[in-house]
Amino acid sequence: MNVSTTGNEWHIGDVSDFIFAEALDTTATAGSLAITVSANPTLDFRTGTVTILSDTVSQIIAITQAGADSNTYYVPDGYSLVWHDEFDGSELNTADWTHEVKSSGWVNEELQNYVNHKTRSGTLVTEVKDGRLHITCLKENGKIYSGRIYAKVRQGWTYGYIEGRIKLPKGKGTWPAFWMMPVKFTAWPDDGEIDIMEEVGFHPDYVSSSLHANAHVHSNNTQVTHEMKCDGAEGEFHVYSVLWTDKNITTYVDGKLQLSYDNRGLGRDDWPYDDPFYVILNLAWGGTWGGMQGVDETALPATMEIDYVRVYQKE
Repeated sequence: MNVSTTGNEWHIGDVSDFIFAEALDTTATAGSLAITVSANPTLDFRTGTVTILSDTVSQIIAITQAGADSNTYYVPDGYSLVWHDEFDGSELNTADWTHEVKSSGWVNEELQNYVNHKTRSGTLVTEVKDGRLHITCLKENGKIYSGRIYAKVRQGWTYGYIEGRIKLPKGKGTWPAFWMMPVKFTAWPDDGEIDIMEEVGFHPDYVSSSLHANAHVHSNNTQVTHEMKCDGAEGEFHVYSVLWTDKNITTYVDGKLQLSYDNRGLGRDDWPYDDPFYVILNLAWGGTWGGMQGVDETALPATMEIDYVRVYQKE
């Protein structure tokens, strides 16, 4: 940046704390200024200033820095955003999201009751605030309540790159998940299931991805699955994603490969993944996996936070 003044000399005055400014090649009335900024650790824009002073004039230079967008590094070339929710409002968009309502024991022997955004007394199990979606599992009047929501449940998407930035809860008994099920569901596992991310509280910070179909299913221990350590998964945000085409499904954790499975041309029993699937976010409590080593109710309430969910498809 070139700088000039009408005075005999100039120098740098006040500088914002994330900015470093250095005077270069100065003469009495002109010179150049090198400005560097530290990496922005937040997702928000931030602004700062550099003040240039001489004996007769001062000038304030404004610096604007974009927020760190953790997803841009991971999105494959040739894909564009077709749907997203950044959770910037005050409530879920009911045109996009549907709550599941089911009593405890409905699936996997889980202990929670899924309700439509709040308990009978009005306590929220799903809440949009501070730019995030909060899904909270809690105990009230002797019952466990939590949230399970579906994105575009009647429409879904066929193929694409889908990702969410998520902070997982702590506590033995928690079972958070980010996954997908078929829009035209008739039977399980016939129609398939895509698990982008699951974690159980008794095995903290180990996240897994799985695929389920008739030819590979956990009930006979043939499921396609992979688990990896993700330091800070409980209590910190990480990006969980899937790249899904007609030839392959690959999942990632912060851009690192988790699981990859090819379409081997063996038919629908092995590859029921050519139909529309919709996105699911839920926080279960206990059950066949989450409760495998018991539950610790002192961990309640426990909250899963979602910064965003984004769906990209090939251009």
